[in-house]
Formats: sequence, C-alpha cells, structure tokens
Amino acid sequence: MAAIAQRISDIAGTLPMGVRMVAVSKYHPASMIEEAYSAGQRIFGESHVQELREKHLCLPEDIEWHFIGHLQTNKVRYIVPFVKLIHSVDSMRLLAEIDRQASRAGRVVDCLLQLHVAVEETKYGFTQGELFAFVKSGEWRRMQHVRLCGLMCMASNVDDEAQVASEFQFAHGVYLRLKREYFADAPYFCECSWGMSDDYPIAINNGSTMVRIGSKIFGPRT
Repeated sequence: MAAIAQRISDIAGTLPMGVRMVAVSKYHPASMIEEAYSAGQRIFGESHVQELREKHLCLPEDIEWHFIGHLQTNKVRYIVPFVKLIHSVDSMRLLAEIDRQASRAGRVVDCLLQLHVAVEETKYGFTQGELFAFVKSGEWRRMQHVRLCGLMCMASNVDDEAQVASEFQFAHGVYLRLKREYFADAPYFCECSWGMSDDYPIAINNGSTMVRIGSKIFGPRT
C-alpha cells in the first residue's frame, strides 16, 4: 500500500477547488499524523475528547484541529481553548455551552450545525424541522463567542449510492435555504461538511466543501 503521503496526494488531486480535506486521525498514533503533516496536511479530525487533548499536546502547534464526533456538554471545556472547528453541534444546549466556555477562553469558536439525514436512528443531529425552529428562534444571535459556519451530516451506512446522493442533496438544499433566509450577509456561513472515505465523490457532487477522510489515508483503525 502506498505511503500516507502518496495517499494524501492522490486524494487531494481529486478534490475540486474550494473543497478541503479533513484527515480523520482518530484511533491512529501521533506518528501517523506526523507523516501526514510532513506531506503538507494541516487539518485533522478527532472524535474523542481525551484522545484529541493528548494529540494536541504532542503534535505541531499549527495543526488545525476539528472535532467531528458527538460532543458531550461536560467535555466542551477541554477542547474549546484550541479547537478550530466543531462539526457536530446538535442542540441549543451544546452551542450555549461552547459559547460559555469560549467566552472564558477569550475565543470565538467556529461551529457547524449537524443535520440528521440518515436512516439510522443512532446517528445524531437536528431534524430539518428542529433545525429551522432552532435558527428561527434567533437565540444563537446573542452568543458572542460562537460563529455558525454551515452544516454537517452523515449519510446512511448503505451500499445504495442513489440513496446516499439523495441524502447529501437534501442536506445541500437545507444549507442553501438557511443561507438564503438567515445567513445571506454572513460570508463565513459557507461550509458543507459531508462525505467520508467511501462516499466523498458523491458528496462533492452534492455541494460538499469539506470531506472527512480516514481509512483512505491511514488505513484500517488500530
């Protein structure tokens, strides 16, 4: 199998202008992240708070850390001082806690709202109705230490590419409506985070600006 650097180069060569790659490094050792870093990769995604904290302390300071997993409110304080983007905001309560902890840290933290599109009930996120009710309420406008930058979703874990495409297409439609109705004057509301190792080409065809690639870079999780 090709080295990590070659895999990163191969994937990057398939990404259109304006689409960024988040290297999903969860469960992989720091040495593999260093190899990807040496190849020029700077954005890494983790989904466990303790693992992210440990890696943050021992890896280069200019890494852009993204939190991509389900985030519990009682763990927000551990990552807010350094995380660049939280992909998985799935409740008003979570956003309020991120705002509170970011205020204490003297930061503004970028966040994505997680939309539930998959058939699996175990996946997190707002339904479309919940999402529009949340945004329409305007409570987020009073939060000075978070910035809503777009949407994230995870497609169903199925082999049916048409279903996956329809879910991403649905998510992109929700994003466009939010942009038009609530964020037309917010240039930073521009991110659509969907697509992983097995479905990122489909995601790119359906509006993704940020793909989360793990196994295609690092191989099977250890």
